[in-house]
Amino acid sequence: MTEPAGSQRADLERAVRTYGGLWDTERGLRALRDAGHDPQDKHTRQILRDLASEGLLVKVEDQPVRYRTVRAD
Repeated sequence: MTEPAGSQRADLERAVRTYGGLWDTERGLRALRDAGHDPQDKHTRQILRDLASEGLLVKVEDQPVRYRTVRAD
């Protein structure tokens, strides 16, 4: 069953906000699968880039790409 893209984005954003820490494609895929989605690598990477552009994540490594959750104090 394929979910709307917005739903995947909302679920991944919720997971990032809830769990924090380091995020990469594999962790994003696991979080989306745990939320009941059938995610694709490319789409998951795009969601992570979008969250970074909005300031929720900051890129900390290029190869492989990893992000760290920005703390909201």
